[in-house]
Amino acid sequence: MTETWNAQMESLGAFIRSKRKLANLSLRQLAERTSLSNPYLSQIERGLHQPSVRVLKLISGALNVSAETLLTQAGLLDAAADDLAGENGGSTADVEAAISADARLADEQKAALLAVYHSMLRD
Repeated sequence: MTETWNAQMESLGAFIRSKRKLANLSLRQLAERTSLSNPYLSQIERGLHQPSVRVLKLISGALNVSAETLLTQAGLLDAAADDLAGENGGSTADVEAAISADARLADEQKAALLAVYHSMLRD
C-alpha cells in the first residue's frame, strides 16, 4: 500500500508541476498565489508530502484546475465520482493522469501534450 501511495503522490506532484508550467508560473509565483511556502510546494511537486484537501483547493484555484481533478489525482476522490460531476465529460482526468504519470516523458513534453489535448477540447 505504501508503494502505491508514494506513486500516487509522485503522480499528483507531476500533475501539479505540469499544470504550473502550463500556466507559466514559477514555484515562487504559485506560492504567492496560494499563500503556501515555496519549499512546501516543492515537496508536494516532488511527491514527498501528502497535501491536505485545503491545500489542494488552494492549488486548484491558483492553477485554474478543478478541485475534483486534484482530489482524484491525489487518490482522495474516486474518478467515477469526478465523472459523475460532469466536470470532465467522462475521461479528461484519466487522460491528464496518464500523461502526467508517464515516466518516459520529460516535464516539457508532458506540458506540451497537455496543452495540445486541452486545445482540442475547447469549443
